[in-house]
Amino acid sequence: MGELDQYLFGQGTHYEIYKKMGAHFVKDGKKSGVYFTVWAPHARSVSVIGEFNGWSEDANVMKRQEPLGIYTAFVPEAQLGQLYKYCIETQTGDKLYKADPFANSAELRPGTASRIADISHLKWSDSVWMKHRAEWDFHSSPISIYEAHIGSWMRHPGREDEGFYSYREFAHAATDYIKKMGYTHIELMGISEYPFDGSWGYQVTGYYAPTSRYGTPEDFAYMINYFHKNKIGVILDWVPAHFPRDAHGLADFDGTATFEYADPKKGEHPDWGTKIFDYGKAEVKNFLIANALFWIEHYHIDGLRVDAVASMLYLDYGKEDGQWIANKYGSNENLEAIEFFKHLNSVTTGRNPGALMIAEESTAWPKVTGKPEDDGLGFSLKWNMGWMHDFTEYMKLDPYFRKGDHYGMTFALTYAYSENYILVLSHDEVVHLKCSMLNKMPGLGFEKFANLKVGYAFMMGHPGKKLLFMGQDFGQLREWSEARELDWYLLAEPEHQALQNFYRDLLHLYTHNKAMYEQDTCMEGFEWVNADDSSRSIYSFIRHSKGAKKNLLFVCNFTPIERPEYRVGVPRGKQYRLVLNSDELQYGGSGKARPAVYKAKKQECDGRPYSFGYDLPPYGVAVFEF
Repeated sequence: MGELDQYLFGQGTHYEIYKKMGAHFVKDGKKSGVYFTVWAPHARSVSVIGEFNGWSEDANVMKRQEPLGIYTAFVPEAQLGQLYKYCIETQTGDKLYKADPFANSAELRPGTASRIADISHLKWSDSVWMKHRAEWDFHSSPISIYEAHIGSWMRHPGREDEGFYSYREFAHAATDYIKKMGYTHIELMGISEYPFDGSWGYQVTGYYAPTSRYGTPEDFAYMINYFHKNKIGVILDWVPAHFPRDAHGLADFDGTATFEYADPKKGEHPDWGTKIFDYGKAEVKNFLIANALFWIEHYHIDGLRVDAVASMLYLDYGKEDGQWIANKYGSNENLEAIEFFKHLNSVTTGRNPGALMIAEESTAWPKVTGKPEDDGLGFSLKWNMGWMHDFTEYMKLDPYFRKGDHYGMTFALTYAYSENYILVLSHDEVVHLKCSMLNKMPGLGFEKFANLKVGYAFMMGHPGKKLLFMGQDFGQLREWSEARELDWYLLAEPEHQALQNFYRDLLHLYTHNKAMYEQDTCMEGFEWVNADDSSRSIYSFIRHSKGAKKNLLFVCNFTPIERPEYRVGVPRGKQYRLVLNSDELQYGGSGKARPAVYKAKKQECDGRPYSFGYDLPPYGVAVFEF
């Protein structure tokens, strides 16, 4: 660990610190071995213990480097794959046995040791993808994300272990599914190493290690490479908001608050029982920013979905009066977290054009996707939690009562262009007694499926990128659980297969029509035809491509009532070609024969000079191209 390395780490700007910290194979003179480096500024002493020295606390005592309190040791006997920890003697004489914060691999739970790995020679053959990514403009491109949890997507039946798919097996199976369906990206939950399956990966102990549940770092790299070769982007969930109290993790790392704020009013989440990173400490900021770069640059990840952003921005998040400390201006914004985000997003996207930084942020905080130089946070995209709430509340209503909440579905258009949004129906919406998407729907049998189809069509037509959690595209009945695979057997049932067919064709309609995505962030891309038909709960709107070369007209009926010759106003006396009809047999509809083309007449409707009539079925969706 050279003087320049220490200086940059102390400034918070050593963006490749992971190449220095942790365990790395090196040659020291004629000897080769492993060089261990750990930051423990308030430790009395540190030694590295492991399989290479019989877990002896005296065999490999580490040297302290000032001024930062970094400890180093060269161990010629250490071998690839061996387990190790740091034995940290605190100022009070206690001994802590900690996993390596910078370890590149970890022992499978319930074990808690780090594992010596060598990730300096990973094999990549995705140069075409990486070149494309650097030139890619996400604003005007389709993004439809398949959110997945590897451990519960699919499992091997009858095995004595948990039957998890390995990273390599998942790569092949998920790629086949994603390509068939038409998603552009996969977002993976819970990749950084974590001890408790029930946390889904949101309570991390190994920020620099892909979880060993599904294989080795080489297996993980193979998966990313395979997705890229099949033109599928990869997004990881990333958790810089908090970390668990597990004894082997980051909490009180050297016997003091090292990675977290020292004052529990700033450094602890009462609701979650976790610790909050100290965003004012240069070394902690460096740990996190370098970690984001590690995934994007070393593992070729295409984007990070940053979890629980609101909990970082607000000092009083999840806290009662007396449980938090105001900032120097007497308000509740975490000024250090704000600066952290500006630094993080400037560096990650500045160094990696085309990489996405996505905020899961649930409040009305301004300029989340604004530029840092304009006092924005610098994210590429933001989850639209407001739209998700309004959408699910409307969809749960009995159709008779939807007319009373008609404008709940149109409200999101009043702020749709204030940020770069992703419309999300994520794992959070199908757990904790919230029901699966299908079972949120009112009615029985056919009605549930028909409701969900019209809801999905409305979502796909609405401005914003798209995200759907696994299982919801074929109508998973049970809530999601990390402890079992999805109920794939449901696809043997015609109605589940029909729903999957419909969502598949919605995805293909989305990715193959520029009108659906290239003007997502400007008002020119969307136009209401009739947003006020509350008595019949019907919405009609147009998605415009640039230059109006090819546009799409959506008509969505949210009641079980058929509307013969439903008249819709259109801008020109042209022909309108039916390109998606939810009443087809393959979608579970009646299969009624319909004209392929409709000629608009000079007849005023919806405040427009031209219109045409269409037999709109119960819960019907019709999309026309013109």
